[in-house]
Amino acid sequence: MSDEEPVLRGETHVGRVALRVADLERQTEFYRDVVGLAVLESRSTDDRVVLGAGEGALLELIADPSAPERAPAQTGLFHTAFLVPTRAALGDALERVRTQWQLDGAADHLASEALYLSDPEGNGIEIYRDRPPEEWDRTESGGVRLDTLPLDLQEVASISRGRASVPRETTVGHVHLEVSSLAASRAFYVGQVGMGVQYEYDGALFVAAADYHHHVGLNTWRGRSEPASGDPNRTLGLEWVELVVPDRETLEGVRERLLERDSEITPEGDAEFAFSTRDPDEITWRIRVENGS
Repeated sequence: MSDEEPVLRGETHVGRVALRVADLERQTEFYRDVVGLAVLESRSTDDRVVLGAGEGALLELIADPSAPERAPAQTGLFHTAFLVPTRAALGDALERVRTQWQLDGAADHLASEALYLSDPEGNGIEIYRDRPPEEWDRTESGGVRLDTLPLDLQEVASISRGRASVPRETTVGHVHLEVSSLAASRAFYVGQVGMGVQYEYDGALFVAAADYHHHVGLNTWRGRSEPASGDPNRTLGLEWVELVVPDRETLEGVRERLLERDSEITPEGDAEFAFSTRDPDEITWRIRVENGS
């Protein structure tokens, strides 16, 4: 594999992402109409909207109009990356963005092809599709080589079918975070959570369970040095990210590694199946068993 073997199995994946937002209605419309997610649940009692694909929840929006914006020095979300199953679905996404919003950029990352944009409140978004794993360029240590090359948008646009929503197979493929220290983040995500290093270059680190190209991207490009704002002083932006593991044995392994290094964990619902913890930048992760109850 890479220089640090992952402990987590390949069935591990990113689950939901939660964002604290100022304008719930506008944000909901954006993720529905531009990104192409479906509204799965709208709870007026606690000002929350859940969006997803098919029956799978991918994004939770939490209304908090009084919350301040994230300060320029604070760590937090770089982007949420929605993984679509086909290049045609990427073409559909490109058409939606071009007709209803604004594209910030696009790239061929070797293992994947990606579109970049930001939501109305400045939260970064990537919509991407993976190339088949057998086509990925493996490094000498077994990781996945990534790059940032031009993407032929005209070719991607040519295969759009004009669909207004993402396919039901769409998932959150990864999250990319802005952190204060790659060394501290590596110690947490690799040494404690159990991911493996897939690729790294100047100012960025990509880690994953098993042999995926990355479930978590980490960078220090903007020199953010202050931890994400935690409860009770919440800011707009990333509230939490969910990591889904295949079974209770895997969950217990993560729990034990965190406790061994004095990380704080908090039960979530049935503690037998879920708990939350925070990384070195106070970014909250909810870790749960797939289909746990």
